[in-house]
Amino acid sequence: MPLIKRKHNTAKAYAHDWLEPDTPGGLNFFSGLIITLVLVSLASLALETEAARADTPMPAWLLPTTQWVNVVIVVLFAIEFALRFWSEGENPRHAGLAGRLRFLAQPITIADVLAFLPELIVMLFVPHLAGGWLAALRALRLFRLFKLARYVPAFAIVGAAVARAWAPLMAALAVAGAQLYVAAMLLFFIEGESKPEAFGSIARAMWWAIVTLTTVGYGDVYPETVIGRIAAGLVALAGIGIVAMPTGILASAFAEEFRERHERQARAAKDAESEAAE
Repeated sequence: MPLIKRKHNTAKAYAHDWLEPDTPGGLNFFSGLIITLVLVSLASLALETEAARADTPMPAWLLPTTQWVNVVIVVLFAIEFALRFWSEGENPRHAGLAGRLRFLAQPITIADVLAFLPELIVMLFVPHLAGGWLAALRALRLFRLFKLARYVPAFAIVGAAVARAWAPLMAALAVAGAQLYVAAMLLFFIEGESKPEAFGSIARAMWWAIVTLTTVGYGDVYPETVIGRIAAGLVALAGIGIVAMPTGILASAFAEEFRERHERQARAAKDAESEAAE
């Protein structure tokens, strides 16, 4: 796809054209660059956490290199956001002061800001920050994943499918929560006296209920009495439904979303052919 998709009268219009793909999920030079920067930043974060350890086998130059890579990426993300905010007036929905405030209030915009601004402030004003605050800043880099939602169609489909299935998903989660509580309470009454360190309260038994009903089964906590094992077996069987119910709901929502998108694309292509024929 060419860098400039159409002719414009102002630099702001050109900037908006560069930063926004023609269609949701479409790619141009800048969107491809942002996707690459996000992936590089996440890989750099993984290497940085290893290179920062005293017992790392990696070379000493890796830590400052990954830190400089992050500095460059933060600066580029800041420039990208500044250009996006400046040029967003070309979008009629975001024109004027009220429109810009509406733009800033969008979840995707908030994620964009959190992806670079906290670290940029630290780089400029608190460059020697260390300890827990530094770890928290590194965690904020995960917001860069949300930047992919602008350009990768899969993210848009996931969001649409979850929105479509929101009500039944909430119902499934409510049922799952009730099952967890009942399972924990059941084992508390059965095993609470014989194994108080694991089942001495409903709160303690909740860990066992979670790993059992989700079919993870770490094996670190388990009932020892016959009645407790029978109850645990019934709880484990019920756990199959906890996993299967949301999975089925999401699978149905994904299939419906894909079908509707395919039908819209087919109608759009047919309409384009009809217009060309006329």
